[in-house]
Amino acid sequence: MEHDCGFTKEDNWFRYRAAAIIIEDGCVLAVGNEKENYFYSVGGGVHMNEKAEDAVVREVLEETGVQYQIDRLAVIHENLWNGAGAYDKGLHCHEIALYYLMKPRGTKELNSNSYTRFNDKETMHWIPIKELNKYTVYPTFLKDYLLKSHTGIEHIITDERTSPNN
Repeated sequence: MEHDCGFTKEDNWFRYRAAAIIIEDGCVLAVGNEKENYFYSVGGGVHMNEKAEDAVVREVLEETGVQYQIDRLAVIHENLWNGAGAYDKGLHCHEIALYYLMKPRGTKELNSNSYTRFNDKETMHWIPIKELNKYTVYPTFLKDYLLKSHTGIEHIITDERTSPNN
């Protein structure tokens, strides 16, 4: 989106993202879409002059149709990868994302009518945390992170670039 804090320069793409970790009844909420064969976290680009906290609340509402509240900032994630998907193919991708743990609501009921920025239908999926290893889920740190308890903010770096020169 033209208002997101991100840019593309030549074959490099950078994005500043706010994302949610939403857990209900031992399951984490993940998003899928029509073009990709993997799941990803609820969230999206922080807009220019928008606080990350406001961005995550906005993105969660846009994607789930439900007003969740922030519990706390959980993870600062630096993510680097070589794009191979429908949306990032051929790009060297670099993303800084703030992951917020959202307060549980006591129900998995959603009112989602969400689309990707490329207008592809998104679907919401409650995946049991203990079964995450059966799925392709991004960011990859979530699988291990969600199996442990945490109290502070963690800084996680994921470098999944495949070329030896990165």
